[in-house]
Amino acid sequence: MEGKKTRGRQKVEMKRIEKEDDRLVTFSKRRAGIYKKLSELVALTGAETACLVFSPGGKPFSYGHPSFENVLDRFLENPPSTDGGADELAELYRRARIGELAQKYNEMQQQLEDGKEKGNKLKDKMEGNESEDWWNSPAEELNLQELIELEKKFESLQMMLHNKIKDSNNGASSSHAPEIGQPHAYDPNFAFDHGSDWGAGSSGF
Repeated sequence: MEGKKTRGRQKVEMKRIEKEDDRLVTFSKRRAGIYKKLSELVALTGAETACLVFSPGGKPFSYGHPSFENVLDRFLENPPSTDGGADELAELYRRARIGELAQKYNEMQQQLEDGKEKGNKLKDKMEGNESEDWWNSPAEELNLQELIELEKKFESLQMMLHNKIKDSNNGASSSHAPEIGQPHAYDPNFAFDHGSDWGAGSSGF
C-alpha cells in the first residue's frame, strides 16, 4: 500500500501573523522554544542567562539561570557601558514585575468573585430559594455546616414520606373495617333459633 505523500517540512515565512488567536499560539510555542534553547546553553556551557519577553497582550514573561533576578542584579552591578542601557533594563524589569503582580492580582480578584458567586448560589439552595433541587447540591463543594443542614433536610424528607405512607396505609385499613356501633340492615332470611343454647353457640350465626 502506497504511503501518504506529504510536502515535508516547509519554511515558514517571517511576517506578522494577522489572526490574533494564531499569533498568541505562535508566541506561546516560540517562547517555549527560546526557553529550551537557553536551557541547552546553560547545560552545555554553564552560562548564566536572562530573558525578558512581553506577549502581544503586554504580559511579561521572564526566564533566567540561576534566576532572572540574580542575572539582572549582576548586570546592574557591572554595567558594560554608561550609555543608560542598565537603567533602561532596570526600568523594563520594574515594569515586568509590576505587570506580573497586576496579573496575579486580577486573577485573585476573579477567583474571589467566582468563589463569592458560587457561595451565594449554595446559600440560596440551602435556604430553600431553589428548594426544588436542593438535594442536587454538590457535597464536595459544601462545608461542614452546610453538610449538616443538608443531612437534616434529608432526614426531614424521610420522616415526612414515612408519615405519609403510614397515614395512607391507616386510611386504607379503616375503609375495609366495619364501623362499631352502626346498625346492620335486617336480613329476612336470617334464622334465629329461640331454642338454642347461648352458652354452646348458635347455628344461626
